[in-house]
Amino acid sequence: MSEQNRVAIIENDNAGILRDTAVSHIGFRVVDVPTNEAFYANVLGLVRQAELPDGGVRLGWGTGHHVVDLIPGEPGLDHFGFEVRDVDGIPGIRGRLVEAGYEVTDLDESYVDFAATPVDAISAINPEGVPVHFHTAVWRQGENSADTGRRPIKFQHTTVGTADVQRMVDFFANAAGFRVTDQLADGRFCWLRSNTDHHTLAIVNVGQPGVLDHYSYDLAEWEDFKTWCDRLTDLGVTVQWGPGRHGPGNNLFVFFDDPAGNHIELSAEMEKFYDGHVEYVARKWHPIPESVNLWGGQLPKWRKTSEGNRGVEEARP
Repeated sequence: MSEQNRVAIIENDNAGILRDTAVSHIGFRVVDVPTNEAFYANVLGLVRQAELPDGGVRLGWGTGHHVVDLIPGEPGLDHFGFEVRDVDGIPGIRGRLVEAGYEVTDLDESYVDFAATPVDAISAINPEGVPVHFHTAVWRQGENSADTGRRPIKFQHTTVGTADVQRMVDFFANAAGFRVTDQLADGRFCWLRSNTDHHTLAIVNVGQPGVLDHYSYDLAEWEDFKTWCDRLTDLGVTVQWGPGRHGPGNNLFVFFDDPAGNHIELSAEMEKFYDGHVEYVARKWHPIPESVNLWGGQLPKWRKTSEGNRGVEEARP
């Protein structure tokens, strides 16, 4: 790869402030709520926790904070959220976002449930018009107690599509306080962390703003993937990509779609980072299929790399 094609993602002093923040929940607009609700119940074990206005539903694992909102409407990403356990996390995020010129409001309390103490919650409109929720700690009793052959243990990360990666990094890292862990060397894909996981958020240039690329649930270990692939087959759900192993994150993966076309990843063995003990500089991976899948580089039709038609040796400088 030539030097002029390398693009460094720019971070400021706010990047890395968040050290104990995890993905929380996500909301989709869908045409057919009942069909999608049935899919999430049968495949992922999510159950209805609340009814939303106009025929929408809120889904979770029975107890604890919800995971998915299904909202009637034109298909698309409606909102997504993060649980902030950092000390003074919400006031800090609010202040940094407002200082950077972003719109921030108090989050409707209906979005935050199963909390032991009053929850501080805000909603900020990201640069592409999608609400991003940030809230303090909630209960999650329904997670981490699953039969992992039949249900994931938690919602793990969100990957958003964009037409401008740096603009989204300015919001999430340079204002909110995430930190870039890795990027593709051409600047079209980056992974951000806000706790010890390699990423709780990723940003990829798909040529259009305000869309979901995929979102991911965590399995316990590699042995669960065979069970899940067989189970998806029995349920008539097509595996779209994988099993494989990503370069950035080093996590195992398999992908399938919900009825609305949202890409769902099952993941395990995510790489960990302990920022209190080391100094880390983001790696720049070659923008080739073999970086996003170490096991051979095969890609689904919806995933592109800027050097996807070149061999591994040709793509390297």
